[in-house]
Amino acid sequence: MSFAQIEELKAAIERDLPDLTLQVEGSTLIVEAKDLLRVCRFLKDAPAYEMDDLSNLTAIDYPAAGGAGPPGHIDVVYHLYSMRQKHGPIALRVKLPRDNPVVGSVTPLWRGAEFQEREAYDLFGVIFEGHPDLRRILMWEGFKGHPMRKDYVVEEQ
Repeated sequence: MSFAQIEELKAAIERDLPDLTLQVEGSTLIVEAKDLLRVCRFLKDAPAYEMDDLSNLTAIDYPAAGGAGPPGHIDVVYHLYSMRQKHGPIALRVKLPRDNPVVGSVTPLWRGAEFQEREAYDLFGVIFEGHPDLRRILMWEGFKGHPMRKDYVVEEQ
């Protein structure tokens, strides 16, 4: 999406959901964790958008810069498409604190999110509230840590 298109989308969401505030970073819409499900439901149900496909859900680790820099965070990124209207993607990003990365599950909206949320949980430690089966998917039960976090230390073999 171009900057003008993302600004237009932001204005439309804020018009229909006036009690939330969104931000734009590049071509991505920044959504607060508490507002994610409402924004996703709007994008899925609104006739102008009909975002019926969550093609990708992933996480990105941004550890603290050290010293007096800003605290670290984990972003969860969502790429949405409309198969029916043949448009997209709309990229959403939720910034979560590294020490307690919790956001609502979008699995009730897009069933395909189930394994993608489990992967983000397993590799980054993101907790998806309301997920129907949040457990490790790549690492074994009892594995310590989250191997995609930048501060993860590999055990010696």
